[in-house]
Amino acid sequence: MKNNVRQIIKDKRAYLMPPAPDEEAVGFRGWHSRGYLPHFDAPGLIQFITFRLDDAMPAARRSVWEAMLQIEEERERLIRIEAYLDKGYGACSLRNPDIAAMVGNALLYFDATRYRLLAWVIMPNHVHALVEIWQIPLGDIVGSWKSFTSKEANRILARSGIFWQDDYFDRYIRDEAHFRKALHYIEWNPVKAHLVRSPEQWTYSSAANRSAGVSPACSTPRHDPDNNRPPDESP
Repeated sequence: MKNNVRQIIKDKRAYLMPPAPDEEAVGFRGWHSRGYLPHFDAPGLIQFITFRLDDAMPAARRSVWEAMLQIEEERERLIRIEAYLDKGYGACSLRNPDIAAMVGNALLYFDATRYRLLAWVIMPNHVHALVEIWQIPLGDIVGSWKSFTSKEANRILARSGIFWQDDYFDRYIRDEAHFRKALHYIEWNPVKAHLVRSPEQWTYSSAANRSAGVSPACSTPRHDPDNNRPPDESP
């Protein structure tokens, strides 16, 4: 898997400009790897991000999820993993209302100061967010979220140990159509997973916030017939 990741990064770097010196100085790395997954980081990008609980891919089912991580085509790999996460494996600690609310507040805390949070949802065992990157690298943003929330979640659960899985998935938004698809996927994920009947019914989400008139909620997307039903697959 690591060899595949190295090759993906090498291929991507061959046709994309590296970060400018001033961007590198604050930590932007362009195409890079944090271990097992390829990442692309640059200021001004809108990123679709997924990070999950440590037990969302349990060791007992390693043969199933490890095969998904070996899929070389990025979009197909994400589609398979997203579908797997929606099955709700693991303890699903994010079902705890206190933890879900705390994680949502952490995402919102630096909205409009360090980044722009465009959409988000706290699922039972994973989190999706759509974020516009400003001058702080994506890895630092996600790392800050996970560091704070893991300590708080362990405190709430009266336990210690690893809470989040080490890495995260990211996919940068290519155009407006991709943006609308990503936002729709995030907000309809609870419906797709058969947790609620409509997006705004899922309390810990930008859809619920927008329905209640609470920030952030990216203004309601322009009407699209597909926005009235769950997405077929990950963006």
